[in-house]
Amino acid sequence: MTRTQLVVSCEHATNFVPREYRPLFRAEHARLESHLAWDPGAVVVARRAAEELGAPLYEGEATRLLVDLNRSLHHRSLFSRFTSVLGGDAKRKIIDRYYVPYRRSVEDTIRERTRRNRFVLHASIHSFTPVLDGKERHGDLCFLYDPSRNHEVTIVRRWIHEIQTRRPSLRLRRNYPYRGVADGLTTHFRRLFPDNRYAGVEIEINQALLDALPVDEIISCLKMSVAART
Repeated sequence: MTRTQLVVSCEHATNFVPREYRPLFRAEHARLESHLAWDPGAVVVARRAAEELGAPLYEGEATRLLVDLNRSLHHRSLFSRFTSVLGGDAKRKIIDRYYVPYRRSVEDTIRERTRRNRFVLHASIHSFTPVLDGKERHGDLCFLYDPSRNHEVTIVRRWIHEIQTRRPSLRLRRNYPYRGVADGLTTHFRRLFPDNRYAGVEIEINQALLDALPVDEIISCLKMSVAART
C-alpha cells in the first residue's frame, strides 16, 4: 500500500498588482475586482483545506493579469492584454519573479513526496464566474481531471458520491466548465509524474456560491482521499 499525501495550490489566489506594474493597470479598478483578475473565494477554500489537513499550500502572489500561473509558457493567455505589450526583457523578469518560482515550488514538493514512495493528490482550487459572455454556467461544484488516468477517475467518482450525499442540492459536474486535459498546472504535472504516483484534480467553484462556499464538503472529500491507500 502507498500512503497518499495532499498538496494544495491556488494559482489565482489574489488580484494584487505589484507596485512597479501598477501604471499598467491605471483606471482598471473594476477589472481588477472582477473574475478576470483572480478567482474570488478560491483561496478561502484552499487555506481551510490545507490548514485542516496539514497539507502544504501554494498561493499565487499576483493577479493573473500580470502572468497566469495556470498556463504554459507557450500559451497565448500567459500574459494579459496589459502585459502582452511589454518587451521581451520585461516579460522575462515577470516570469522569473512570479511564474517560475511558484511552479517550481509546487513541482519540487510533489517530486520530493513521490520519491519517498508517496502517492500525491494535488488539489488545485479555482472558481468561475456564473455567467460568461452572456451564457449561464450550469454547475455549482465541478471537477477537472484526465479521464485516461485511473486514479483521477476513481477519486472524482468518490467525491461526487460523497457530496451528493451531503448536499444533494449542489449541481456537480465533471470536466466542466473547462476540459480537464486543457492547458493547466495539473495537465503539466501529468506529463512529469505517472498515474500511480500523482493525481491532479482542479476543483472549480461557481462564484455564485461565495456566500455559502462548499468548504466542508470539499474538505470531507479530500480527507477521505488522504485517508485512503492506493
